[in-house]
Amino acid sequence: MKSALLALVPFALLAAGPHNVRTYGAKGDGVAKDTAAVQAAIDAAAREGGGVVLVPPGNYLCGTIRLKSHITLDISPGARLAASPDEPDFDKYEQLPFKPVDDRETTYFHYALLRGEGVEHVAIQGRGLIDGNRSKRGGPKTISFKNSSSLSIRGVTIRNAPNYALSLLGCDNVEIDGISVVNGFSDGIDADCSRFVRISNCYVDSFDDAICLKSSQALGKPRATEHVTVTNCVLRTSCNHLKMGTESRGGFRNIAISNCALLGRDAGRPAISGIAVESVDGAGIEGVSISGITMRDARAPIFVRLGNRGRGMTPPAPGSVTNLVISTVVATGASETSSITGLSGHPVRHITLSDIDLTMQGGGQAGSLEVPEHPGKYPEATMFGTLPAHSLYVRHVEGLTLRNFKTRCTSPDARPAAIFDGVRNLELHGFRSLPPPAPQPLLWFHNVVGALMTGSHLSVEVPLLLRVTGNQTRSVNVIGNDLRLVKKSLDVQNGVEHSAVALSGNVTSVRIPGID
Repeated sequence: MKSALLALVPFALLAAGPHNVRTYGAKGDGVAKDTAAVQAAIDAAAREGGGVVLVPPGNYLCGTIRLKSHITLDISPGARLAASPDEPDFDKYEQLPFKPVDDRETTYFHYALLRGEGVEHVAIQGRGLIDGNRSKRGGPKTISFKNSSSLSIRGVTIRNAPNYALSLLGCDNVEIDGISVVNGFSDGIDADCSRFVRISNCYVDSFDDAICLKSSQALGKPRATEHVTVTNCVLRTSCNHLKMGTESRGGFRNIAISNCALLGRDAGRPAISGIAVESVDGAGIEGVSISGITMRDARAPIFVRLGNRGRGMTPPAPGSVTNLVISTVVATGASETSSITGLSGHPVRHITLSDIDLTMQGGGQAGSLEVPEHPGKYPEATMFGTLPAHSLYVRHVEGLTLRNFKTRCTSPDARPAAIFDGVRNLELHGFRSLPPPAPQPLLWFHNVVGALMTGSHLSVEVPLLLRVTGNQTRSVNVIGNDLRLVKKSLDVQNGVEHSAVALSGNVTSVRIPGID
């Protein structure tokens, strides 16, 4: 039976085995340059229409290796493919038919250890090591693909990358599974202007952003990053764990991120943010779901920003952020306020935060609502300085739902838990927080139009529940809450009429004549 099955297989396929790089002259001793031998093995396989190129155990010192279509580069356990320390061994930055707008790391892809451009059906796999072989930022990318499709990167470990460890530009149908990025000096995994990308089961430890989706202008024209999933990853960084932006000219659509654990690094500063969603270069972000996230010691758990940096735009014009759902997030050790901010006349729209549990460090002092707009400033969770709320600050948003949002401070904090400024169509269901001391409110609404607060059960004494200010405020409803531990329900200031706020159906031991 076995011989009959073998008879069905062409003899050429039976005879052909992996192209072992040692057969083509690779020494694997960590001293000789093996670039030519590894490239010869790849070229030979490509001439045959494709195949497997095997890197057996050994220490292979290489400059730029150019990947070809229909090639699988199999890096065996015990094999180390290391970047040469000598700059002349690497391809130079490519010549572009347009003037670059983005930074060098984002723009260029030829300056790399392993690179592919215009290729298809390429795999890099195995349990071996790809070593950037540097001790600081600045050097070749370890793996880069540009304008390519049907790619698979599985199982390998990338270490000491001085540039983006795994960088994609204009790539479609990409599978990244089970890779590890260790001691990266720049970003870990970047997918830029790319579509149908699946990132799963990865471990990323990098100084800069761990997983960063971009839609830059490195192709010379805008192209969306869309149809992307990220799941089951452990991420460690000193910057942002999960980020969309900063480069955002082409926009982001249909992004699903789930089941990730976000941690700090063993040494260095804590992460700036856990989740960062940024549109600052005129494009739209639409249809994003982020769920099942745990994070520890990220300074700001959530940062959503619509700005107007307008890189490459004349004149700059804001884009949009709409239809974003962030759910089931547990964050501990946070020191900075989460924020969702648009611009006057350009609100962030249709945002849902549900099942959010934040433990803040606290210790802040009461401030004012005078927070700078900074429309063109580089977006970062710390860009506004100390915000006047300890857990959540929202400004210029239309259509915001908070459901089962819980927050607490490990040290007393004199600021309101949350501030909503210039918000329309606000729903708060089951909001819970430790209150600040009087006279600060638990919540502050400023120029809020159309709000419903319901289902809150406050388990400790609250000096003041809600402060309402701003002459645009109207249609605020506080209905069906357990307010028995609230000493004062409402503080109306700055000419807001009592008719703008309605309290009804609440369980309360204190009645406010004409309102309760």
